Amino acid sequence: MLGSLRSIVQEVNSARDLPAVLEIIVRRVREVMHTRVCSVYLRDKESGNYVLMATDGLRPSAVGQVHLAPGEGLVGNVVTREEPINLEKAEAHPAFQYFPSTGEERFSAFLGTPIIHHRIVLGVLVVQQEEQRRFDEGEEAFLVTLSAQLAGVIAHAEATGTLATIRRQRQETHFSGIAASPGIAIGRAHIVTPRANLATVPYSLCLDIEAELVLFRQALTSAREEIREVGERLKCELNREERALFDAYISMLDDNSLAVEVCDRIEQQLSAPRAWAEVMLEHVRRFEAMSDSYFRDRAADVRDLGARVLTHLHQQQQSERDYSENTILVGEELTAAVLAEVPREKLIGAVSVKGSSNSHMAIIARAMGLPAIMGVQDLPYETIHGVDMVVDGYRGDLHIHPGAELKRRYDEIVEEEQQLAHSFDHLADLPAETADGHRVRLLVNTGLMADVARSLERGAEGVGLFRTEVPFLLRDRFPSEEEQREIYREQLEAFAPLPVTMRTLDVGGDKALAYFPIEETNPFLGWRGIRVTLDHPEIFLAQVRAMMKASLGFSNLRIMLPMISGLNELEAARKLIERAYQELLEEGYEIEMPPLGVMVEVPSAIYLIRELAERADFISVGSNDLTQYLLAVDRNNSRVANIYHALHPAVLRALQEIVNTAHAEGTKVGICGELAGEPGGALLLVAMGYDMLSMNATNLPRVKATLRAVRQADSKLLLQQALKMSCPVEIEKIVKSYLKKAGLKVTLQP
Repeated sequence: MLGSLRSIVQEVNSARDLPAVLEIIVRRVREVMHTRVCSVYLRDKESGNYVLMATDGLRPSAVGQVHLAPGEGLVGNVVTREEPINLEKAEAHPAFQYFPSTGEERFSAFLGTPIIHHRIVLGVLVVQQEEQRRFDEGEEAFLVTLSAQLAGVIAHAEATGTLATIRRQRQETHFSGIAASPGIAIGRAHIVTPRANLATVPYSLCLDIEAELVLFRQALTSAREEIREVGERLKCELNREERALFDAYISMLDDNSLAVEVCDRIEQQLSAPRAWAEVMLEHVRRFEAMSDSYFRDRAADVRDLGARVLTHLHQQQQSERDYSENTILVGEELTAAVLAEVPREKLIGAVSVKGSSNSHMAIIARAMGLPAIMGVQDLPYETIHGVDMVVDGYRGDLHIHPGAELKRRYDEIVEEEQQLAHSFDHLADLPAETADGHRVRLLVNTGLMADVARSLERGAEGVGLFRTEVPFLLRDRFPSEEEQREIYREQLEAFAPLPVTMRTLDVGGDKALAYFPIEETNPFLGWRGIRVTLDHPEIFLAQVRAMMKASLGFSNLRIMLPMISGLNELEAARKLIERAYQELLEEGYEIEMPPLGVMVEVPSAIYLIRELAERADFISVGSNDLTQYLLAVDRNNSRVANIYHALHPAVLRALQEIVNTAHAEGTKVGICGELAGEPGGALLLVAMGYDMLSMNATNLPRVKATLRAVRQADSKLLLQQALKMSCPVEIEKIVKSYLKKAGLKVTLQP
């Protein structure tokens, strides 16, 4: 049945809307399983009931009329049990409920499987048969497998259908994601998509139809010329069949019917890129649905041709992007480079379909003080270009076309945010110490010069983490040694004499350089951090030389090594740094050897703390990655984001072990993960004995306000209570309760 399964899923993926999806499901499943009936019941979000939405075999008039609550009837029992129900004689089951309007009285055999997406039962897929028989294991397994594969498609189709209605009626609607960066953004969506991907071209209209038609025809002409040139250039190296492919491409572009289809849509005010993408995807789907394997394979050729023309359409358009004064970037997977393209004064928020609150993109957003939501998986983002929206970075809520009342409520929250931020202004020059006199240093995580002024204004006592990969991410090549020296010099000079801790290049995982791609099936357990730079000493040496050159005249540079998993990596890196230092001395630079520290992010390092503390000048915990590796949770994966928890008891116990062991060796310990920037997390870390907490500049005043309002003795009692607990949610509750009892309002929760 594997071939049938693939065929059904392929057809469903090519459907244009939810009704088409459901019609394909009931028709094809009935055919493949040779049953008399196949029906789909879907959850109504408002009532919570499950409604018959499509059937092949029951009376069509019953569609939309049969409603079942969870637990009601056989379908309702499938929902509450969240597992299949397979019955030989359905009418004999105590939960059986008869609906005369369906005409199902003649059917006895019943098999229903839940359609589950992100732990929510979206619906139930049912097959029925007249004779009394139990569906066999193979049939049940087939329906379970199909339901699991269809869940995401149905969820996306539901969301797309909702958005289609919204686009026509400007109807207010809501999507849920993961709160990634706190704050509220009220603005307009600007969609970011891969430039040659047909499936992600934003839905957009054109104002000047004639100009759009000219744009389309010019793109077709340019694509034809390009294909002819490539074909001519390669004709001596290609065989006859391969040359025929170029002829086929040109023939398709010359096909008047294809151009007519696109022009018809443009004349209905659809933009040329969107019109072209829609038409070409329809042709791709037709080829993919064909039974002949030769024609199915041609779908890839059609897709490639579509991407070529799309590239020319984008090139023909204005190179300057038009950003509104209140731009909210929306895309499948946003990057730091994409953020950097938008003028900072216009960028007010970000929404990403992929990612989680601990992804690199989320960390950058928090560092910029940019409200952001990640993991809005069911958002058909390509359809909402230019629409008004509200990003609630506290709850992870995205509101499309917000109404006047909703806007008013969020405007009040924005005003309250500003007042709360102003209430911390007087703390900038005060020390970060608890009410009973325990002093701790608060530093900032940074990667951009734009962060410097804000960090110093808010009382930062130095830089606990300078992300040197950010300048690398914003370029189309490796920055030269001199370019790096200038960047590092600006940071060291701006914060002097306060310490600046520069992490050596940390790429890999979710931080990819376009000009240095790392293609791996499991990037977080692969080639990243120190592993990359030790394998490329020319990159490492240029970077540490640039850092030390930049420190000339200052004594505030500290170098930190990421992803250290063993002593051999520390010693290999130390040898390279000492070599670079000696070279600079020989070149006449009068500089000091900077302190060298290690980041504890890998579980193996926890058990090597004593040895690392003996050999390193300082230790800094990267709690984001350490949490990820301890819990075996990819922090970019929104499907398992609920498992990632910085207050997990295993994480807290590991953090306590690290600081105790390092202090026993006389080594200072800091922490630069996101936990340090949470008021509750900071309390626990100070109670553990951490010497330095490093965070984004936005959170620094809130953390300082919290620490100055409590006694370390009390926070130690809170820590003792937390370390005895086994559930992260319960730990979070007691921490929040402690902050509330202490009368601390350091963050907003709308």
